[in-house]
Amino acid sequence: MNFTETAPIMRIFDIGKARDFYCGFLGMSWDWEHRFHPDAPLYAQISRAGLVLHLSEHHGDSTPGSTVFVRMKGIDDFHREISAHRYRYFRPGIETMPWGRSMTVIDPFMNTLRFNEDLPEGEEPAETENGG
Repeated sequence: MNFTETAPIMRIFDIGKARDFYCGFLGMSWDWEHRFHPDAPLYAQISRAGLVLHLSEHHGDSTPGSTVFVRMKGIDDFHREISAHRYRYFRPGIETMPWGRSMTVIDPFMNTLRFNEDLPEGEEPAETENGG
């Protein structure tokens, strides 16, 4: 058996806001979209550098406020790139967690994307204020 790809479905409610956030802010490509007829809800695929997400206006697809954990390399470069866009509604930072360096972004529909880069082998995270 071999799984070839995972594509989390993110619930959206406004195509313009979705394009602005995912393509304009995060630099993803709008790969394709589908509707069963012109007035039907949108279902689309977006991608960037191996990350594939599906966006859906369909009522039964996903739950608003879902979270996707994305392992990646190059989080500092990605952070610099999206920060340069000066996105009006969100300016994330990077924090070091026990599991790696993490940058959380929240889309206009309250879906969360947690981008995470593992710590280099042997590197321990700095202790946080709460002792963890």
